[in-house]
Amino acid sequence: MGKKFHILALPLAAAAMTTALTGPAQAADGYDRCQEGYYCMFSGLDGTGDVIQIQGNTPDLAALGMADRGKSDWNRTGSWIHLYSEAGYGGCTAVTSPRGKGNFYIDFRDFWDSVRFDGPNGPSCGITLKGSVPDSHG
Repeated sequence: MGKKFHILALPLAAAAMTTALTGPAQAADGYDRCQEGYYCMFSGLDGTGDVIQIQGNTPDLAALGMADRGKSDWNRTGSWIHLYSEAGYGGCTAVTSPRGKGNFYIDFRDFWDSVRFDGPNGPSCGITLKGSVPDSHG
C-alpha cells in the first residue's frame, strides 16, 4: 500500500510545482481594464487612473465619482457615445465613435459630466471634426 501511495504522490507533486511556477494570472491594467460591451472613462491618460464602466445613459458622472475627471476613454460598444459638459445632458457635446479609444483633447480633459449612448448630438464644444462628427480625442 505504501508503494501505491508514492506512485500517486509523484504526479500530484509535479502538478503542484508546475502550478506554483506559473503563478497567478496578471491583473489587467491601462485600457485593458475596460471590458467588452462597456464604455469606459479613465481619470488618467492612456487608460490609467480610476476607471468607470457603463452600459447605458448616465446623466451625472458625479454619482460614479468621475465628473470633471476623465482624461481618456475606450468605447467597447457599437454605439456612438455622446459626452456632455454638464450633468443632465446639458452644455456642449463631443462624441467617441464606436470602438474609439484615446486621450481626450487637452481642453476636454477633466471636462465631462454626463454620457449618453446614441441619439442626437447636442451643441458642439467647438472641437476638431472627425468626418462630420465632433470628436473627443486628440
